Amino acid sequence: MTGRRALGRQFGWLWAAYAASAYGSGLGFGALPLIAVLVVHAGPGEVAALSAVGPAVGALIAVPLAPWVEFRRKRPVMIATDLVRCAAMASVPVAHAVGRLGFVQLLVVSAVVAAARIAFNAASGAHLKALVRPEDLLVANARFESTNWSSIAIGPPLGGAAIGLFGPVTTVLADAFSYLLSALGIAAIRGREEAPRPAGAGRVGPGAVLDGWRHLMGEPGLRALCLNNMLVSGLIMATEPLLAVLLLGRLGFAPWQYGLAFAVPCLGGLLGSRLAARVVARHGRQRVFRTVGTLRAVWLIGLVLVRPGVVGLVTVIAVELAIVVHMSLYNPVLATYRLEHTPQWLVARTLSAWSVAQQTSIALLTALGGLLADATGPRTAIAAAGLLILASPLLLPRGDLTPRHLPDPAPGRG
Repeated sequence: MTGRRALGRQFGWLWAAYAASAYGSGLGFGALPLIAVLVVHAGPGEVAALSAVGPAVGALIAVPLAPWVEFRRKRPVMIATDLVRCAAMASVPVAHAVGRLGFVQLLVVSAVVAAARIAFNAASGAHLKALVRPEDLLVANARFESTNWSSIAIGPPLGGAAIGLFGPVTTVLADAFSYLLSALGIAAIRGREEAPRPAGAGRVGPGAVLDGWRHLMGEPGLRALCLNNMLVSGLIMATEPLLAVLLLGRLGFAPWQYGLAFAVPCLGGLLGSRLAARVVARHGRQRVFRTVGTLRAVWLIGLVLVRPGVVGLVTVIAVELAIVVHMSLYNPVLATYRLEHTPQWLVARTLSAWSVAQQTSIALLTALGGLLADATGPRTAIAAAGLLILASPLLLPRGDLTPRHLPDPAPGRG
């Protein structure tokens, strides 16, 4: 079976490292907004700002890092960014223990973690493309996707229980430790990794920062998928802090119920990710992008129906389950297409540009959602996001999406 294909020991270590940080992040799912609500007593606008300003600043920091990541060995970059995230997250429980935790520190931590995540993902994608065969990329990406959703299925309920037993910063400490485990897993990958060189001899010029953006905007398929992803991801993520305020504050959900509402649907991610390779083989990539890309956007509006009690909890679970199943099928196909249509010498900068665009969209739409929630209430802001996302299928690509030959870099580029 395609999904059970052996991808080698080195991929196994990379996958294990990814799993360590993913499960740690699952335990700390929504931890910073939760701490902002329960510890710092932040309101809807501040919670939205935490989810918006931090990633936006992180994306800004990550822009000049892209060429630096591109032309260095990827494993040391991944280890360094894991250690940075470990230190940033560990500062939260330390500050809380000495009574110095404030909203500004949460903002700084959010920005540092966002920048390090973008740099890590850029290096990881380039390393993955060099590590596995082209025909195995979809299988590898589907395994990462499956791990991601299983970590969210298991992590939030355990995190909610840990918060109830040991306090609100417990899961942040677990998240920090998971980055340390990830760094150790990456360090265990064997084999010499050659340092990439800029295309052409000489130093990397300032224009290298924009090469990833030029590639994204110059490829019609990538451009359409990027714009679509910015809108869909931005609107879905913009509802997270709004739901935190609605469920934990106005509807009186306990933290464990909040975690359960997002954990149970993630079991659907195991189904979608495992089906990705089979669905592409049977129906083709273009149909997956058009059909599944549309279906993942139509469910968000259902969150406006959330009410207190069991019925409200079931409503959130049902809506999130529908979104997750389609996202988990769509995402590995998207990640594989992106790598196939990007030359090796541009992978880190292209993935960095993609992440920056996505984080900027999330930050902007989250900030707008917070302002709307302050003016009208979180339910109205969620309804606006649910209506706007219905237009996202118009941005999906319509042309030929088959892999093509990628040219070598032109001499003197950069």
